[in-house]
Amino acid sequence: MDNQEIGIIYRKAEQLTLFILLASLPLFAFVYLYYNSGNLSWNLPQLPGFVNGLWIGLSIGLLIIQYVNFHKKLKLGILQDELIEKVKIYCKATKQRYLFLFVVSIVASLGLLFYKNPVYVVIFAVTLVFFSLGKPSPDRMARLMKLKKEDRELVREASRPR
Repeated sequence: MDNQEIGIIYRKAEQLTLFILLASLPLFAFVYLYYNSGNLSWNLPQLPGFVNGLWIGLSIGLLIIQYVNFHKKLKLGILQDELIEKVKIYCKATKQRYLFLFVVSIVASLGLLFYKNPVYVVIFAVTLVFFSLGKPSPDRMARLMKLKKEDRELVREASRPR
């Protein structure tokens, strides 16, 4: 029963992370193509300059917060004795991380759209790095949660598609 429950928890986390990534990429790509085309004009309103700085600071702050928050939750998960609890904590931390990254991608997309500041491209690139490094996998979970060999095998088995 635990193996099925682990599989369900893992697949839900994996599906959510893929959905968030699939929502973030086209949005930013669309804005980036608009930014690079140069011949399109949507007559967007001019936002005050300080908002640009706030959005950049918010994006960087959220990137730092998601990293610290994720690793803080993992430390709590490592202390758990039961594998199911470790998996739940890891998947919940991963979901939270991806939601933070989704917000950063939206802020970066809007910042690029309104300010055409290339800093937002860099912020989105860093966000993509976190997206790729944070995608849940059995090996990553085993390494980050410091699972024993038999627990690693259980997670690997549970994560296989049925």
